Amino acid sequence: MTPTARIDHLVVAADTLAQGEAWCEATLGVVPGPGGQHPLMGTHNRLLRIATVDHPRAYFEIIAADPAVPVAPEGRQRWFDLDDARVRQLLRDDGPRLLHWVVQVPDLQAAVDALAAQHIDRGRILSASRMTPRGLLQWQITVRDDGQRLFDGCLPTLIAWGETHPASGMPDSGVSLHRVTVRHPRADALRRALDAIGLQRIDVAEGATALCATLLTPRGTVRLASGGI
Repeated sequence: MTPTARIDHLVVAADTLAQGEAWCEATLGVVPGPGGQHPLMGTHNRLLRIATVDHPRAYFEIIAADPAVPVAPEGRQRWFDLDDARVRQLLRDDGPRLLHWVVQVPDLQAAVDALAAQHIDRGRILSASRMTPRGLLQWQITVRDDGQRLFDGCLPTLIAWGETHPASGMPDSGVSLHRVTVRHPRADALRRALDAIGLQRIDVAEGATALCATLLTPRGTVRLASGGI
């Protein structure tokens, strides 16, 4: 595939959205902007632009299960392992943390097929949407029926946006994405998977599982890590 995949957004999960908002202000020194609700998955979020020249549309998502939707619709598991008992317990006990990342690809089906050729089931391509003050946002995204992120969260979920990308309506936040690195015991297999979807210039090394992001913020350089969950 042509290497045109780009980091779309980083996912920080929280037990509640209020806790995620407080964590963002305390950790990054900024208040996250508005987000919305995801009827497809029973979640809601807040957003923050972190774009740079290298990552021109990148943003930061703080996400939590929506208490108004105790069970994801149609009996499905929420995306990003948000219904996983271990993940939920760690978020309750330890607070919000970097959990996952999402990559935009030019051809979603081709990327899914490229992973399938490596015996990786990235999930079904679902159509999703949410209302915003600027109109309806629409996108397609890969979601497994079991909600799993894969490679302990180090293999990104894949996304393709409709006519409008959410970052285009976000103001400058004062936070920018400097670097993303990945450590995993199966580093070679993970590197091949990232190559297959056309994502390059990501540091992948063998080691204890960790998705790490370095951000430049009003509080200085902040390094976030998934901690292996």
